[in-house]
Amino acid sequence: MRFVNRSRLPGTGNTRAVPRAAGRILVAGVAMLAATMAHAEEKTLTAVMHSGLRMLDPIVSTAHITRDHGYMVYDVLAAVDGDGAVQPQMAQWDISDDRLVYTFTLRDGLKFHDGAPVTAADVVASLKRWGARDGAAAFLMAATQSIEANGDTTILWTLKEPFPLLLEVLSKPSSVPAFIMPARVAATPADTAITDYVGSGPFVFVGDEFQPGVKIVYERFDDYKPRAEPASGLAGGKVVKVDRVEWVTMPDNQTAISALMGGEVDLIENVQIDLLDIIKSSPDVTVETRDPLGYQVFARMNFKHPPFNDVRIRQAAMAALGQEQVMATMIGNPDYYRLCGAIFGCGTPLGSEAGSESLKAGGDTGRARQMLKDAGYDNTPVVIMQATDLGIIGTVPVVIASALREAGFKVDLQGMDWQTLVSRRASMKPPAEGGWNIFTSFVSGIEANTPLINPILPSTGDSGWFGWPNDPELEAMRAAYLTAPDLDAQKAVAHQIQAHVLDQVIFIPLGNYPFVQARSNTLNDMLPTAVPVFWNLTLAD
Repeated sequence: MRFVNRSRLPGTGNTRAVPRAAGRILVAGVAMLAATMAHAEEKTLTAVMHSGLRMLDPIVSTAHITRDHGYMVYDVLAAVDGDGAVQPQMAQWDISDDRLVYTFTLRDGLKFHDGAPVTAADVVASLKRWGARDGAAAFLMAATQSIEANGDTTILWTLKEPFPLLLEVLSKPSSVPAFIMPARVAATPADTAITDYVGSGPFVFVGDEFQPGVKIVYERFDDYKPRAEPASGLAGGKVVKVDRVEWVTMPDNQTAISALMGGEVDLIENVQIDLLDIIKSSPDVTVETRDPLGYQVFARMNFKHPPFNDVRIRQAAMAALGQEQVMATMIGNPDYYRLCGAIFGCGTPLGSEAGSESLKAGGDTGRARQMLKDAGYDNTPVVIMQATDLGIIGTVPVVIASALREAGFKVDLQGMDWQTLVSRRASMKPPAEGGWNIFTSFVSGIEANTPLINPILPSTGDSGWFGWPNDPELEAMRAAYLTAPDLDAQKAVAHQIQAHVLDQVIFIPLGNYPFVQARSNTLNDMLPTAVPVFWNLTLAD
């Protein structure tokens, strides 16, 4: 356990001032002593997350670090437990016999961080804003007749037609969870980031100590009332057993490892694979993989601007790429990666690898070059954004740039930090005016394993995901998935989507890998969730 003096100025190492009189020295000394004594018993957990945090709106941004922030500050109506079942979180529900009316009733004791009670009006406003942003929620909202408050604690959700997956969409754990905010905050337009960060979750965001991209601080919300059930997955009682959580940014993994082994930090969310031997040598550290489904690396092209507004040129680019080159460069150790062309995940119920043969075979430069020539490529520069502060992920754009150059593309590889990339990928401007042509990222298995919730699939033009493909055929397939009567029918639709996505190059799957976590042995009882959460865990003295 480390001791924290909250009177420390953000970004400084001490609280000292140089007084002009001895009396002022005495007063300052007494104040510092009082502050130190007041907080001497606080338990502070310090974590190095996979990325710095700049964007604080978990509805506007699909970045995982922003989602993780959302789970600290906000709560949800329903959540998925450790067995994948949907469970009540903020609310219970009843469903009418005709499956058209869902009645949600808020549980007692829900409060926002400013002391105001959580009401049905807050829920309605939050759901409507979420529904305007999320790809899966868009289908749900299209089937919705109304969402209305009936008093302070009851929400009536009325459908035009049955939507069997309503609770699955409402409880989906990632990209984008249906976080509940105060109505005044949820009134913010869905395409505008919020500036008021009051939630009702187990932690309070400490705005005065926020250093964008460097440090973010949370304190336990003492008025949070956990559910009575044991924590399971993202459901159950969110019992916070530490006073304070600090996320700090350390772009250099070796620095982070030294800090963990030296007891300065408690957790590294994502350890660089080629440095594992260093950290495994410490008897005070545990190395583990949290999520068996892992993460899929992918490349996304911009469909709005040349050259990738032409499907033939997208196909030529995909022909040039191979998963082995990407994974070998990114991970190195084959024990920690898997070549997998299934957009819904290899080994999952809906997984298929149709159309990924060239990717798994290693790419074909000669074929890609001929395809590029046949498509009439005019040497338009390809701007590839590279996140230089995201560890191993930063190597992927370098491999892509090299492969595309060999195939005959003119490439402009531009380095930036991840949060700048996350902001820039939202720009629809031409690449020469601050836009882009390709970026790479990763998607977790829990958010990519069905056509409904996979965040990269929505292909509705400007209202879709970054890159903005406009593909009515793909959207019709996704809609067909919703009405498929059984798992076999769902598989048939999912396999059609797999083939279509790779034929049209909606995105390019580049291999799978795990997040390998390292934690101090003083940190225990972390829930085995794909989303890192900071309730339930304990921090020993």
